[in-house]
Amino acid sequence: MNKENLKILILGSGGREHTLAKVCAESPLVQEVLIAPGNGGMEQEFRTLSIPVEENEKIVQTAKAESIDLVVVGPEVPLCNGVVDELNKAGILAYGPDSQCARLEGSKAFSKDFLARHNIPTAEYGNFSEVEPAIQYLQSCSLPVVVKASGLAAGKGVIICNSKEEAETEVKQMLSGNSFGISGSEVVIEEFLEGEEASLHLICSGEEYVTLPMSQDHKKVGEGDTGPNTGGMGAYAPTSLVSEEMLAAYEKSIVRPTLAGLREEGMNFCGTLYIGLMLTKTGPKVLEFNVRFGDPETQVILPLVDQDLVPILLASAKGESLPQKLKIKNKFAMVVVLASKGYPGSYPKGETIAAPDSLPSSTLLIHAGTAANETGGVVSCAGRVLGAVGTGDSLNEAQTAAYKLCEAVEFPSKYYRKDIGHREFSRL
Repeated sequence: MNKENLKILILGSGGREHTLAKVCAESPLVQEVLIAPGNGGMEQEFRTLSIPVEENEKIVQTAKAESIDLVVVGPEVPLCNGVVDELNKAGILAYGPDSQCARLEGSKAFSKDFLARHNIPTAEYGNFSEVEPAIQYLQSCSLPVVVKASGLAAGKGVIICNSKEEAETEVKQMLSGNSFGISGSEVVIEEFLEGEEASLHLICSGEEYVTLPMSQDHKKVGEGDTGPNTGGMGAYAPTSLVSEEMLAAYEKSIVRPTLAGLREEGMNFCGTLYIGLMLTKTGPKVLEFNVRFGDPETQVILPLVDQDLVPILLASAKGESLPQKLKIKNKFAMVVVLASKGYPGSYPKGETIAAPDSLPSSTLLIHAGTAANETGGVVSCAGRVLGAVGTGDSLNEAQTAAYKLCEAVEFPSKYYRKDIGHREFSRL
């Protein structure tokens, strides 16, 4: 179906989806990109449809009514809710895994057991749905210890506990439904891994895959990686933390066994597989699987791809062969997240955003938590508001471009970390 004049529907409303929309719109194969539900900033660039991502039936009806050729699913919730299964049933091509494969992200208990079954390196762990056995298991754990809500918790269901008392409290809170509702009805308790994190993104079609540039996210809200975890305050790519030889070793010990293990268990993974790795002294270990592009990592890895991404997304959606590798630019990219001060706690909303009308070619302004107001302006409506992306021939150049853009954008409670990429700069 590599015909021209394709209509693509992107599902989602964050920075990841805005980036995907921009990349798809650049393809000579594409006539129009639509986004559902999108956000205030995306509305100025694309046609948006006010359909919630949880409503499978409405999504299928709209895709039919709009004669959509490909639906690209951005966030994890619709994937876990089986939107790809429903679209495929209706004869509509969709990029992303079906609900069986989406359990790799939808249930941390499932993914930990899957890793154990296939001897893929990960932290020691136990899964629990009752308090007493969980408390008993905690007694054998060294500190710090990690307590995770097994279900989807928007990146916030992972608590690092420095005392047994704190861990017991978290376990009780989660299993009672007080912390994360149904997402915490099963908990994973695992050993704390030390090292640096790196994000590996793959586009998969069964056991075939292509790798995207390795990136590094910054989860903590404060500079020097301090304060509570967020959905991500910035990222850069590529990282020198992982050499080509190291990546080849990860593919052998983690990627291929994962895709083969899924196939062996009757699952055929098509879509994005994002593997969160902890690079420990004893080698790489899988921290988590996500079954979609990361946010904010998408904002730095996709601008580095030096070929039309749409034929690759189509091939994956159809379960067809992929090229052996993607063409990647010899460049660097950095995104700095402009958040509302107070995030991830309480923060103001509805603040008017002023941004430059034209941007240098080395930058992108990506909308994440924005909405349109009555006068056609754009206001903040979430904790992570915008992503300032800079690209360049070196990470220094990318950083300079990204931070210049941060300064050029204004809204009253604008907050951003000034040290994105600090680990990489200390290595260099």
